[in-house]
Amino acid sequence: MAWQWPAGLDTLAFGGDYNAEQWPKPVWEQDVRLMRESGVTMVSVGIFTWSLVEPLPGQYDFGWLDHLLELLHDNNIRVDLATPTVVPPAWFYERHPDALPVTRDGVRLAFGGRGAICHCNPAYQRAIVSIAEQLGSRYGTHPAVALWHVHNEYGVPVSACYCDDAAAAFRRWLTARYTTVKELNEAWGTVFWGQVYNSWAQVQPPRLTPTACNPAQQLDWARFTSDALLENFKRERDVLHRLSPGIPVTTNFMAALSQCESLDYWAWAREVDIVTNDHYLVAEAERTHVNLAMTADLTRSLANGEPWLLLEHSTGAVNWQPRNLAKRPGEMARNSLAHVGRGSDGAMFFQWRASRFGAEKFHSAMLPHAGTESRTWREVVRLGRDVGALAPVRGSRVRADIAMLWDWESWWAQRLEWRPSNDLDARERADAWYAAVYDHHLTLDFAHPEADLSAYPMVVVPALYVMTEVAAANLRRYVEEGGVLVVSCFSGIVDERDTVHPGPCPGALRDVLGLTVEEFAPLRAGERIRIDNGTKASVWSEYLTLRGAVPVWSYVDGPAAGRPAVTRNSIGSGHAWYVSACLDADGLDAVLSEAMPDAGLSASDLPRDVEVVERDGVDGRYLFMINHTDADVTVPVAARGAELLTGESVDGYVVVPAGGVRVVVQPG
Repeated sequence: MAWQWPAGLDTLAFGGDYNAEQWPKPVWEQDVRLMRESGVTMVSVGIFTWSLVEPLPGQYDFGWLDHLLELLHDNNIRVDLATPTVVPPAWFYERHPDALPVTRDGVRLAFGGRGAICHCNPAYQRAIVSIAEQLGSRYGTHPAVALWHVHNEYGVPVSACYCDDAAAAFRRWLTARYTTVKELNEAWGTVFWGQVYNSWAQVQPPRLTPTACNPAQQLDWARFTSDALLENFKRERDVLHRLSPGIPVTTNFMAALSQCESLDYWAWAREVDIVTNDHYLVAEAERTHVNLAMTADLTRSLANGEPWLLLEHSTGAVNWQPRNLAKRPGEMARNSLAHVGRGSDGAMFFQWRASRFGAEKFHSAMLPHAGTESRTWREVVRLGRDVGALAPVRGSRVRADIAMLWDWESWWAQRLEWRPSNDLDARERADAWYAAVYDHHLTLDFAHPEADLSAYPMVVVPALYVMTEVAAANLRRYVEEGGVLVVSCFSGIVDERDTVHPGPCPGALRDVLGLTVEEFAPLRAGERIRIDNGTKASVWSEYLTLRGAVPVWSYVDGPAAGRPAVTRNSIGSGHAWYVSACLDADGLDAVLSEAMPDAGLSASDLPRDVEVVERDGVDGRYLFMINHTDADVTVPVAARGAELLTGESVDGYVVVPAGGVRVVVQPG
């Protein structure tokens, strides 16, 4: 779909979820006054309010919501209005207990949390259309509404349901995909272990089995689950498009690979009017800013390079991790502006005012329990001013240096049972390779394996177990036409049916890589092996046979001692590198350092953990300089400009204070 910005919002978005229903109306007046004081431009409203707007079946109470929207509109605060379909009311489940989801081992979950939904349940599907119609009819042309927010964080905490309704929907989905049971049997390889089906009625979800379940069946189930949730989004979206023309419709993704694993966001991104994302730091992790950058780059890529919107993140600690660490002074602003630097046209939070009750009462907020006499509030007000100063950035696009391939379907398939090593994790490799790219100060776009890659001098493939013939041809064409391809281990192994490509591995990539894999050689838990460039590897190695490629580095010890570990193949006017082991950080750094000159890329002199990202707009270039270190850093600047947060002139260099951010605008 064509990208649309929230209607009537002529600056960057700044604000958060406003759960006004938790507070008496006199507090609303105070909230709106403080919102204006802190520079809030938009709030999300109504996400968890189905039981309030429809307290009994077919009976509606919109008076409180009318008052709230008028109050916000009168104070020039735009509204991201939600459909509350993530939380059906208790009366709904009393009428339709079969709408509660069933787990893989047959347990029906109970009402009392959130997101307890069978998305294949017909009663639920009718109910979400009905409530969307009620809201769209009443507020579709309301002057406060800038954006429609359907549901909330699809797939969290429950995505798949294994009930009979889901089984019937799965069979319909399979019939559309394969047409006949014979084709299904061929696709799933059901002749193995005597699983051949004679009729569609025999086909069930991959419920709990005594041993490993058919992997092709599980892969299709994962695809079906993502599609089933997407169909419900589209049901609501289409209602809102009809009743609220000109107002964009979205739903908040959770694109961090650690936070939502069940949705194929490449498919979802095609169906929203603007890509939005929620991101929460894994607080105990080291270098949390690297995962933040990775998630922001992935979200921007889902938006096809267009600006996107950070719809939720936290001012401080969350409430659902084992140990909920507070953010240090300045970290909230640094996080927020890092998202903006990587393409978000705003920074919004969960939530505006901290809750006094419920499961999330210890989650941080823009207005914390400590009130306005708090460090958090002072930082929120300061951040509001900074976001306001960055209004000219809106609509500009990030300039990327290289691309990285990622495919949710391949990830789903690789993590199924009975792979050569449980320790070889696609997400871990993606994290590791991204960190190496980040430390080379390269900005990257993520891309689907079948996407046009011609704009990128280098493409990194951290993990691509599943590879279609179309993707294989795409990568070969990319290299032949001058691209530099860097491929990590256990890629190109199976097709989209989880069937091993014919011939030696890596079947889909062996020609472009100029080698074959004679045998996988996974390592013992904790085992580390040496490479002859002085770096080390763990988890995985391979016995390679070179068929045109040349060795770059070899194994010193381990199962494949003396054999090539890293190779380079010239094909057409480009080069394909292969890394057959899980190299450590030094090893990945070394590979990129060797491969970058092939792509015409040069090393940066910036210190570690200082990032510089460029956004290009019609009227100029915006350089976001973010210092995650505890020392001031001087960053050279090629042309004169102005620093937007301080108003200072810039000529030749910028001093970015410890833990600080600077944004320089230069003429286009």
